[in-house]
Amino acid sequence: MTTSRLMLLDSASLYFRAFFGVPDDRADSSRMPVNAIRGFLDFIATLVRDHHPTHLIACWDNDWRPQFRVDAIPSYKTHRVAAESEVVEEEVPDDLAVQVPVIEEALAALGMCRLGADGYEADDAIGTLVERHRGRMPIDVVTGDRDLFQLVDDAAGVRVLYTARGGVRSPDIVDQTYLRERYAVDTGDQYVDLAVLRGDPSDGLPGVAGIGEKTAAKLIAAYGSLAGLRAAIDSGDPALKGAQRRNLEAGAAYLDVGPLVVRVARDAPVPEETGELPTEVADLRTVSRLASEYGLTSPINRVIDALSLA
Repeated sequence: MTTSRLMLLDSASLYFRAFFGVPDDRADSSRMPVNAIRGFLDFIATLVRDHHPTHLIACWDNDWRPQFRVDAIPSYKTHRVAAESEVVEEEVPDDLAVQVPVIEEALAALGMCRLGADGYEADDAIGTLVERHRGRMPIDVVTGDRDLFQLVDDAAGVRVLYTARGGVRSPDIVDQTYLRERYAVDTGDQYVDLAVLRGDPSDGLPGVAGIGEKTAAKLIAAYGSLAGLRAAIDSGDPALKGAQRRNLEAGAAYLDVGPLVVRVARDAPVPEETGELPTEVADLRTVSRLASEYGLTSPINRVIDALSLA
C-alpha cells in the first residue's frame, strides 16, 4: 500500500527558476518562448519520480504583494514593482509573462491541482495547506525561498525541498537538523524570529541595524523567541547593553510589525481540494493541442510517465 505524501509547490519560485535556467532555444525568434513551460513541467516530472507524492498542489500567487503586508511595512517588495505601470504590478520579464498562462492551462489539462487565495501569496496558500493537512500525511514543500523554512516540523513530518542551490534534482532537504546545523535555531518558529531580526533586502525588510544572522541566532538561543527577547529588553536585562540594546530599542516599531509580514498565513481562504495525483489526463484534446502548438510533447510525456509510476 502506497504511503500518502503531500507535495506543495511554490510555483512562481519554480517557473522563475525554469525561465532563467532552461535555455531559450527557439530557432524562430518570432515564436513564443517556451523554456519556462518546459522547465516547469520537467520539474514536476522529476519531483514526482524522485519523491513519490500521492498528492500534489501547485500553489499560486493570487496576490504577489498583499495589502496587509504593505500596510505593515510599506517597503515590502517595492523594488519589484514594475516601473511606469498604472497599477502596482510585479516586474516580470515579458518572455516569462506570456508563458505563465500556458503553464496554468497545462496543469488543468493534465488534471493537476492548482490553488491560491485572493489577497494572499503562494507562501500563504502553502502555510494554510500545511496547517490543514499536518498530521494526516508527510508534507514536502518545494521552494527556492528560505521564508518557508518556518514551516519545518519534524514531529508533523513537514520538510522543505530547497532548490536554490542544488535545483530540483538535488534539493537541500530542510528539516530541524538542517535548521540547527545551518542557522543555529531549533524550530521553524525560531527561524521566523531569526528572519525578522535579520531582515531581507530582497523583500524590502530592513531588519534591526547591526543584527546579522549569527547575532540573531544567538539572541534567539539566549531568550527562546523574539517575544522573549523583547520582554528582556523591556525589563532592562543587563546582558543587553551598548549598541546592541540601542539598536534593538530603535527597531521596536519594526519589530512590532515584522512578524506580521514574515509569518505566512495559516488560515487563508484556500479552496478545499485534496490534490490527489490524477490517474488519467483530464483533457486529452487540450494536452494534444498544447503539445503540438508549443512543442511540448516531450515534457508533457515525462509528466504523464512520472504520474503513471507514482
